[in-house]
Amino acid sequence: MRHLIERVLELSEEEQRVVHHEEAPDQGSDEELKALLESLQPRIRVYGVGGAGCNAINRLFDEKLFESSYVTGYAINTDAQALLQSPIQEKILIGRTARGRGAGGDPTKGEAAALESERVLRRITNDTQLAIITAGMGGGSGTGAAGHIARLA
Repeated sequence: MRHLIERVLELSEEEQRVVHHEEAPDQGSDEELKALLESLQPRIRVYGVGGAGCNAINRLFDEKLFESSYVTGYAINTDAQALLQSPIQEKILIGRTARGRGAGGDPTKGEAAALESERVLRRITNDTQLAIITAGMGGGSGTGAAGHIARLA
């Protein structure tokens, strides 16, 4: 996965070096130039969904993948205790009806949790350029919610 993200960053750097004359502003304030540079930076999001997905991004955190300003990791789960143990800064507890207790291995509960939390999921997927979704298939939260998150991203 690190290789994939490094390749995207390389391509982005190449894009930043190639500025066409027509696109280059004649004059601009520092704010305009900062906004231009910010718009050229890739926005890569790694979403760990459910227990297995959160374990995967916890491991990526340990490998220092999220130290880049381009890559943001999100731990998304119906289990509050699992989220509490995650070192990831961005934690999303989904599903009001699950009440933080997990989906109990039921994918329909995981999907319902994603639908209940669609507003916050839409917000965190809104401006994503590259979405990487990691989840285990066979449990409740990851199996049920990963597809919905993929559709939003």
